[in-house]
Amino acid sequence: MNSPSVNRQTQQIAILGSTGSIGTQALEVISAHPDRFEVYALTANRNVDLLIQQAIQVQPEVVAIASDACYSKLKEALGHLPIKVFAGSDSIAQIAEMETVDVVLTAMVGYSGLLPTLNALRAGKKIALANKETMVVAGELVRDLAQRYHSPIIPVDSEHSAIFQCLTGEIGNEVEKIILTASGGPFRNKEFDYLKTVTKREALRHPNWDMGAKITIDSASMMNKGFEVIEAKWLFGLSPELIEVVVHPQSIIHSMVQFADGAIKAQMGLPDMKLPILYAFSYPDRLKTDYPRLNFADYPQLTFEKPDTGKFRNLAFAYEAMRRKGNAACILNAANEIVVAAFLRDAIGFLQMSDVIEATMAKVSFLLQPSYEDYVATDAEARAVATELVKQCG
Repeated sequence: MNSPSVNRQTQQIAILGSTGSIGTQALEVISAHPDRFEVYALTANRNVDLLIQQAIQVQPEVVAIASDACYSKLKEALGHLPIKVFAGSDSIAQIAEMETVDVVLTAMVGYSGLLPTLNALRAGKKIALANKETMVVAGELVRDLAQRYHSPIIPVDSEHSAIFQCLTGEIGNEVEKIILTASGGPFRNKEFDYLKTVTKREALRHPNWDMGAKITIDSASMMNKGFEVIEAKWLFGLSPELIEVVVHPQSIIHSMVQFADGAIKAQMGLPDMKLPILYAFSYPDRLKTDYPRLNFADYPQLTFEKPDTGKFRNLAFAYEAMRRKGNAACILNAANEIVVAAFLRDAIGFLQMSDVIEATMAKVSFLLQPSYEDYVATDAEARAVATELVKQCG
């Protein structure tokens, strides 16, 4: 897949996962700053109709869809435009390493984002990381490749973007701990017994953020926060005991850093993913925006509480996976992807998701020093085990 010459005065951005929540907001960010950013490539998994709309609107150089079954429809719809059209996961992985791409926004959902991210790192691309599963599954491998190929990783998750912003200008200053904030999700104040009969409709009703279905369920179960803890370990080089989670229902403080002198820096703002997306693209610059501003008078109280890991066991599983190291987090992620999909199709209950994850972590082969091939094998084994356990739940 050869790349034609393009205007080098703007950053050429490949959006991997353009039809998801992050991808669609990234397109808004780019359109608001045409002098700085340009869409070079768009990719999606199966949402071919939205991908077609996006491609017609922004007319990138390259478009790819992971599903081979959707290729003919995509190709036909864009046939009258000078856009190269590809299909298959290999094509998406190749787009991530194209010479003319400056920034790769990895906004794909789940394990599928790993290989494209690894390719982009080996090509020395700037990574705007919105696929936390990449760091969860293979954080050590990702970190090593980023260092070897001098490929910067700028986090897009609001919490990790907040930490990144708090650490800017603090080179050499000792971090005592980082504090990741969590909204607590829709069931923060519910009793444990209530969760036994929770429906997917209830779980998809997040109080503060508008996200895709998978990440919204992860937020409701606090698996999302568990993944963020693991991601923070690798992004910022911290041991598990230096990463604290605090529930902050208002979602105004996006995360904090406490330094060795006891001082705490916090990054604050209204819940809006466009801001961390823009910062990942523009870093180290801050570009002027018309986004709504925080008015402190509208938030007279900012409250904080400890997370309930007895009720939300997934957060405890994440800390356990970090302590075990090796491929434990890969097992955790694969099992979670299976149970979330099962919950969304009403195959298992809300609390049963944690039961299946715990059982999968106990059953799948543990490896302390996995290679990339080991991660692939672990992912497949964990998915098979979790799938069988889901069937038994039915």
